[in-house]
Amino acid sequence: MSASSTAYEQRLVVAERAQVASHVVSLTLRHPHDELLPDWQPGAHIELLLDDELVRTYSLCGDPADRTAWRIAVLRTADSRGGSQYVHDKLHPGVRLDVRGPRNNFPLRPARRYLFVAGGIGITPLLPMTAAAEAAGAQWRLLYGGRSRPSMAFADQLAAYGSRVLVRPQDEHGLLDLDAFLGEPDEDTLVYCCGPEPLLAAVEQRCRVWRADALQVERFRAQESQAPRPAFEVVCAGSGITVQVPPEHSVLSAVRAAGIDAPFSCAEGICGTCETEVLEGEPDHRDSVLSAEEQEAGETMMICVSRARGPRLVLDL
Repeated sequence: MSASSTAYEQRLVVAERAQVASHVVSLTLRHPHDELLPDWQPGAHIELLLDDELVRTYSLCGDPADRTAWRIAVLRTADSRGGSQYVHDKLHPGVRLDVRGPRNNFPLRPARRYLFVAGGIGITPLLPMTAAAEAAGAQWRLLYGGRSRPSMAFADQLAAYGSRVLVRPQDEHGLLDLDAFLGEPDEDTLVYCCGPEPLLAAVEQRCRVWRADALQVERFRAQESQAPRPAFEVVCAGSGITVQVPPEHSVLSAVRAAGIDAPFSCAEGICGTCETEVLEGEPDHRDSVLSAEEQEAGETMMICVSRARGPRLVLDL
């Protein structure tokens, strides 16, 4: 498993809840017996085990130095699959819930200069990143877009950074001027972006002329894939079970149907929870977690979305 994996799972309590924007609440989670929580770094997320099969991933947006609490912020979405609705309706101060993590698929790498681009609730992983860049003495700027000013969480907190933060509500400024903000490629600059898919696609398009590893993105939803979905066989080396994976099923659903308790969260290839070691065979990677180099190496795969390039895979399950 990758270094981002963790086995920490604990029942925590909602200590504080606040409305930080229209349709956005922040939750502060603490250990019920005031024990310290695990370390984390900017870009990390945790998983809330909300119900039997309802597991959702949210970025940590508090202070990594504060090990007494974890803070997340959750947007209530109109097309919620149950997670944001559950958080908004049921998670109030005093409620206890199981939490797993932290895991970091979006780490902040050292650089002399950073450009951060956030869309809507995508500001959450970038909050601790801006603080870390500031503490490190790096040059940085943040472009933060949203539908309207009342919908943009933590804009007041970011105001302390002055002109380095550009808050650009769409109803006041139109679409984000990415060309002006990103400018020309720079070897000393890293670009970090989190937000809805149209924003990510626009930033990716403009960063194609930058060096290959200059842009790092984190997605809310998986990218659509129209690639064929042939059937194949998965041998679960640890349990001695062999399963068939038909076109309409994922490896995850097939192995769980066979009684193997494989962990998962998003089931969309964006969180990394189901990362599994590949012992034999060539995976067909369809996730948004592994880097191009990691996918080329083929040592692990996200079994919720990725498939096989051949007739057989042997996995450490």
